[in-house]
Amino acid sequence: MRKRTKARECALQVLYAMDIRKGSKHEVSESYWEENTEDQEIKIFSQGLIEGTLVKMSEIDKLITKYADNWRIERMAVIDRNIIRMAIYELLYASDIPPKVAINEAVELAKKFGDDESGSFVNGVLDKINKIERDNLDTE
Repeated sequence: MRKRTKARECALQVLYAMDIRKGSKHEVSESYWEENTEDQEIKIFSQGLIEGTLVKMSEIDKLITKYADNWRIERMAVIDRNIIRMAIYELLYASDIPPKVAINEAVELAKKFGDDESGSFVNGVLDKINKIERDNLDTE
């Protein structure tokens, strides 16, 4: 498995745990890294995704609400919600990650950790956001 793919899995697990346990970022992250000793490169990329996603969470959640037709964010599967959050962070705020890569990686995470419909759901929401919001960023 590629390092960045593994880092995304780690970041997703931390974001998921934070969402479920409602624990502090420091507490959850520290606990995760104590149990999962990963390569430093993986840990650094993962922490960047976690931090970035959390910093932009309010904006990201507004986008999810806007583009996830007929879905309230709090009613989404926790895993899907966090995959989408992290991918939106990558799509809109991480300029070093191509949009296609961010979407593909998110869909693969959804297939691996979500239910049978997760991959399609994640892809649909992210595709809309990519087409509309990234175009808006380009014209600003």
